[in-house]
Amino acid sequence: MLSGTQVINQPAIESTINYEELLKKVEDHISIFYKEHTDINLFYHNYAHTLEVISNTKLIANHYQLDDRLYFNVCAAACFHDTGNYLINNKNQEEKGVELALAFLSNSGIELSDMEVIRNCIMATKMPQMPTTLAEKIICDADLFNLGTTAFSEKNKLLKKEEKAFGNNTADSIAWRASSIRLLENHTYHTDYCQLLLNKEKAENLKKLKIKQQEKLKKNQPHVGFENSSNDIEMLLSKKGDVINIKPKKKKIPIKGIETMFKITAAKNIRISEMADSKAHIMISVNSIILSVVLGLTIKNIDEHRNLVIPTIILMMVNLSTIIYAVLATRPKITNGLFTPKDVENKTVNLLYFGSFYNMNFKEYHEGLKAMMADAEFLYSTLTKDTFWQGKVLGRKYRLLRTSYTIFLYGIIAVVAAFAISIIFFN
Repeated sequence: MLSGTQVINQPAIESTINYEELLKKVEDHISIFYKEHTDINLFYHNYAHTLEVISNTKLIANHYQLDDRLYFNVCAAACFHDTGNYLINNKNQEEKGVELALAFLSNSGIELSDMEVIRNCIMATKMPQMPTTLAEKIICDADLFNLGTTAFSEKNKLLKKEEKAFGNNTADSIAWRASSIRLLENHTYHTDYCQLLLNKEKAENLKKLKIKQQEKLKKNQPHVGFENSSNDIEMLLSKKGDVINIKPKKKKIPIKGIETMFKITAAKNIRISEMADSKAHIMISVNSIILSVVLGLTIKNIDEHRNLVIPTIILMMVNLSTIIYAVLATRPKITNGLFTPKDVENKTVNLLYFGSFYNMNFKEYHEGLKAMMADAEFLYSTLTKDTFWQGKVLGRKYRLLRTSYTIFLYGIIAVVAAFAISIIFFN
């Protein structure tokens, strides 16, 4: 018999074993095993699950760059880890899986220490998992890999169906969901690779389960109130033989997050507005220069180049239209700069926009601003309105600016064509 001592740092010995070829033989043997052994009640612990565990094991093992020998050991353990389910339906199925693995590998030429590693890896998958070596941690994480994936919900349903088929009395929805929540809460991935890769999705799966559990419990217990629902939930679950502590919490408003959002949005809108003004200034400057030059040359040489009068007029119209739209894009719009106490009371005035108060005296503005700062709803509503109207102004500005650029683009093309025609055909 093999002892329970884990051997992971195997001695470096010269070996002629082709571990890649041997692993292929193990996988072929497992494929045949599952074809010969069927159990219609094993909806979860079946060949499909074994293939997934093997794939997950290889993924994690490759990350840690295991040598060929240790890579074979952990993958071979993954192949046999659930085979015992098909021969005995009790809590000792891992021992049966070890027995099957060692029986197949006894004549393969691998060392006794390799068999020990394989044995320990298979036994480490027994719940609760308590792996001690890297190889054991890899197979444990591979076995419960789906807890941190989007496939968790579907896999959990299959496991519930399997438990129900074997007469598990906790397989009703509420009790099963409670045990699933407890599993996710108590489970920890053992490798840092899986922690980084899967913890976020596992937390999402746990959150979804808790929300669904709470909804179902409230539906079954209509009298449960928001504040005292935690005790009622525990009472209801205790009747079903599976207690879990779910404590609904009042949603906290992320004040800092909201303030950061408004700061970032305001700064971004200012930058975008400055960019628009800069583009408008370029269009005004360029077209003003062209217009000045064209007017100067046209007045001095109009008698000598009458064939260029029409193209020149087209160019001037293009320049003028471009300038008009660029100026409209930057032309400020201003209001009367007044608000009334009623506007403050009704929360309809935007005290963050200078156009609402530039004609008011300081005392009136100060009183209005104090009223707004004392009312969180008024304050955030004002910030929201300010952001909204900034967007409206930017939208108008960029529409006019786009029109200016479009006129300039296609107008220049038309002017060049007009000049070319005049010079070629009417010179």
